[in-house]
Amino acid sequence: MPWKGEKNPYYIWLSEIILQQTRVEQGLPYFLRFKKKYPIIKHLANAKEDEVMKLWQGLGYYSRARNLHETAKNINQNFKGKFPNTFDELKKLKGVGDYTAAAIASFAFGENKAVVDGNVIRVLARVFGIETAFDTTESKKRFAQLAQELIDKKKPATYNQAIMDFGGVVCSPKNPKCDECPFNKICVAKNHELIEQLPYREKRTKITNRYCNYLLIKSDKEILIQKRTGNDIWKNLYELPMIETTKPLKKGFAEAVAKYLSTKQFSIESHSKEIAQMLSHRKIHFRFIEVELKDFKSFSLQGAQKVKLKSLAKFAFPKTLHLYLEQKSLF
Repeated sequence: MPWKGEKNPYYIWLSEIILQQTRVEQGLPYFLRFKKKYPIIKHLANAKEDEVMKLWQGLGYYSRARNLHETAKNINQNFKGKFPNTFDELKKLKGVGDYTAAAIASFAFGENKAVVDGNVIRVLARVFGIETAFDTTESKKRFAQLAQELIDKKKPATYNQAIMDFGGVVCSPKNPKCDECPFNKICVAKNHELIEQLPYREKRTKITNRYCNYLLIKSDKEILIQKRTGNDIWKNLYELPMIETTKPLKKGFAEAVAKYLSTKQFSIESHSKEIAQMLSHRKIHFRFIEVELKDFKSFSLQGAQKVKLKSLAKFAFPKTLHLYLEQKSLF
């Protein structure tokens, strides 16, 4: 992993933002692409938002990309392109929480600040037998305090990297390598058969369902798309014109489309089966409806724009939409 041992705060920050809620094997190629396209923070700051979102496409949690871009502009404009060098100042940056600030502060600047991520929490919860839920405010403080007490004050960066790696490789969520663990004799979870129970989570997020019915409306050379601008999922990404319903749209496609387009001058060529995708605490149900307009050239739809099919690949779409358009050979 190219960020191991990295001292450049820009690359540390970039890797940490990409790896939030992302597996290493998935995030690695994105890190390399961002590093190549924007080798210094000034390049990222001066990039167009659509360009940044396109490069991020497929990683999900797109607010990370927007915050990444905003923070790059902030550092470039207000800090002369140089990162703040303390935990407290780093925390003031948009999209930078306790963990990311501690990682940058310790790895880049040698500050004696413990990182507390999921791997660290798992190690501490199991070794010390902490049975209180780690996702409460009280417990978060307790884990942070314990982590800070344990940190090697002479080598904070080495210690932080070591305990995170240990949690990922040895004290893993499933099938931990307890026989190889140097703490197995003192590990409370191991000695009291609590490995499967710890760390303990209290909160359970309720899953909500959303039904998105996308309309593929195109001619031989152009296609209708729109940009998501509200404070919602996929903000600032592009999509096809969409009818969101409160329940699955299984019939009455023509009526729904006519109402949405404010015209009956069309025909429905086909509609796909429903495709479901989990998105954090939401389950998104996709359906694609191919619509043939009788007069595409003169048709307009508020909030939508016609773009050349040959230019479609320049726009960033949510993953499932991108795959659909790819399957239709539109890229």
